[in-house]
Amino acid sequence: MTNMAEKLKAEAPLLGTELTTGRRGPGSPQKSGRLRHKTREQKSRTINIVVYGVLVVLVFALLVPFFWMISSSLKENNQVLTVPIQWIPQEFVWSNYTEIWTRIPMMGYLQNSLYLAVIITCLQVLTGSLAAYGFSKVRFPGRDVLFLAYIGTIAVPWQAYMVPQYIMMQQLGLTNSFTSLILLQAFGAFGVFLMRQYYMTIPDELCEAARIDGLSEYGIWARVILPLSKPALASLALLTFVNTWNDYMGPFIYLTSNRLWTVQLGLRSFVGQFDAEYAMIMTGSVISVVPILIIFLIGQRYFIQGIATSGMKG
Repeated sequence: MTNMAEKLKAEAPLLGTELTTGRRGPGSPQKSGRLRHKTREQKSRTINIVVYGVLVVLVFALLVPFFWMISSSLKENNQVLTVPIQWIPQEFVWSNYTEIWTRIPMMGYLQNSLYLAVIITCLQVLTGSLAAYGFSKVRFPGRDVLFLAYIGTIAVPWQAYMVPQYIMMQQLGLTNSFTSLILLQAFGAFGVFLMRQYYMTIPDELCEAARIDGLSEYGIWARVILPLSKPALASLALLTFVNTWNDYMGPFIYLTSNRLWTVQLGLRSFVGQFDAEYAMIMTGSVISVVPILIIFLIGQRYFIQGIATSGMKG
């Protein structure tokens, strides 16, 4: 009995500490919970490191051709295709960026490309947003069937109707002019699909309330829908601009006069019958990328928002 009393007295301070501080023994549930939480954090941190590492490798792989293009634009023509690749030129040939403007009418080609890209982008955004509003917010018989039929044209390859289009433009006397390219590319099923999918996320109650207030359908589209669709509009505008700027086959088929050539056709001037001036081609390619880079930097915020989100929340 005496030994038991002494043992209880010795353990009494420890028990009092546990009661006052809430601490428990090594196998307590609280400590086990902290250990599990710490383990989950470590696993999550490891997964994030691996994911970011993979993304960095992928980004680097995507940028390798761009780095090679810039490097090649600063070399002599006979040094572009050397094996192994010289990523850093032995001597930087900055004169390529001044010589190209005298070798070909580069400024005229850039102006032609910019003119076509801006006009076609504006028309596609206008027609695509209008058609998407009709397919998403206006109810009429056969709406969904008509939309599916229109979107189905995306699956038809351009080569299937390339010749009929050219014959039609030739009969109208529109070949060798910008008008043919503008008319053929002013409407796009992809733009209608992209805008409609975004419009579907906007509540129909907004349109109903605007109709009750007396707004017409065009007023609802202009004053209600468009202000809520800036990310989708920016995405469509950027994609259309890049696609038009980089288009080669369209101008190649319809534009025969050198004064109407775009920058993509102009770079063919450095391709001869037996050889090609690769350094000049790369120099022109770098210059042609600059407008696209500027457009992307201007609309980057809206473009990323349009890709990452899908309309209004709540």
